[in-house]
Amino acid sequence: MITRHAFLKLGAAALALGLGASGVSAQEVTLRLHQFLPAQAVVPTHVLDVWADSIEEASDGRIEIQRFPAMQLGGAPPQLIDQVIDGTVDIVWTLPGYTPNRFPRTEVFELPFMMANGNAEATSRAYWQLAEETMMDTDFADVHVLGLWVHGPGVIHSGELVESVSDLAGVSLRAPTRMTNRLFSELGATPIGMPVPAVPEALSQGVIDATVIPWEVTAALRVSELVGNHTEFPGDALYVATFVMAMNKDRYEALPADLQAIIDENSGLEFSAFAGRVMQDYDAPARELAEDRGNTIITLTDDQMSEWRAAADPIISGWVGEMDAAGIDGTALLERARALIAENQPAN
Repeated sequence: MITRHAFLKLGAAALALGLGASGVSAQEVTLRLHQFLPAQAVVPTHVLDVWADSIEEASDGRIEIQRFPAMQLGGAPPQLIDQVIDGTVDIVWTLPGYTPNRFPRTEVFELPFMMANGNAEATSRAYWQLAEETMMDTDFADVHVLGLWVHGPGVIHSGELVESVSDLAGVSLRAPTRMTNRLFSELGATPIGMPVPAVPEALSQGVIDATVIPWEVTAALRVSELVGNHTEFPGDALYVATFVMAMNKDRYEALPADLQAIIDENSGLEFSAFAGRVMQDYDAPARELAEDRGNTIITLTDDQMSEWRAAADPIISGWVGEMDAAGIDGTALLERARALIAENQPAN
C-alpha cells in the first residue's frame, strides 16, 4: 500500500534546505487547490492530500494548502485550467483533454494502445520526461507544472456486453478526451464528451449506454451499480487519459526561494510516477466491488485484441498527420514517447 513516507522525507529535506538559507522571509502562504472529484475519491485522498500534507509539514506550516473538491469554488471542470492561469485559484488538478486542441503534445499518450504493458507508473515517467523536452515552453507555457501522469488501463463499462468492435455499433458512450472520442467514433460508437463527475447521472438517466474510465474511479462514482458489464484490454492499454497538476505561474514565482524549493522537492518526475502508480494500485479494489456484485468482467484474448488494434490504427496515423499539419513533428513525438515508455519499464 502506498504510504506518505517517501513524500514526507522529501518535504523534510526541502525544509532543511530552505531553513539553511540566510535572510529568508518567514512569509506565510495560503494556496487554494481546486479540482473536480469528490474529496473521498482516490486521487484527492491518496495523491493530492499526500502532496499537500507533505508540503505543509515540510514548510513547518508556513504553507497552507486549502483543498476544494468537486468544483466547490465554482465553474465546470473544463474551466479549471483557465482558473489557474488567470489566478482565480492557485493550483488545479485537471485533464488537458477537457479543453481540446490546447495541449496537442499531451495527446500522444492518449493514442490507442500507447501504454505498454499497462504500466501507469512507467508511462507517467515518460509523460513528465517528454514534457520537459517538448511541452513546458509550449503546451504548458502559461502555468507552473507540478505533476503530469496517466491512470491505469482504461476499461469499457457498459450496459450490454462488449467483446468485439462490432458490439459498439450504436452504443452511446462517454469518453474523456478528443482522442478517445475520435477512437470510439472510429470503432462505431456514438461518443459523448463529458467530465467524469457527470457519468453517474448520465448512466442512470440513459443519456449514455457505456463509459470508458479506469477501474479506480468507478468506486467513487458507483459505476458498478449502474452497469453490469466491464471489458478489459490486457497488455497495452486500449487508452489512457492524461492529467496535469499546475500552479499559477506568478504565484509560484512570488514565493520565497525556500518555499519554492519545498514545492519543487515534492513535485516533478517522482511525484508524477507516484501519482500514476497510486491510481493503478486502486484499480484492484474497485474491480473487486464489481466482482462482488456478480457483474460480468471480460478480459479480451490476444486474438480479440488484434481486431481492436487493427480498427484503432487509423487514429494513430491520423493524429500524426494532424500534428504535422500544425507544425509539430508528429512522427518524432510518437517515436520519442514510445521510447521513453519502454525505457521506464521495470527491469523484471
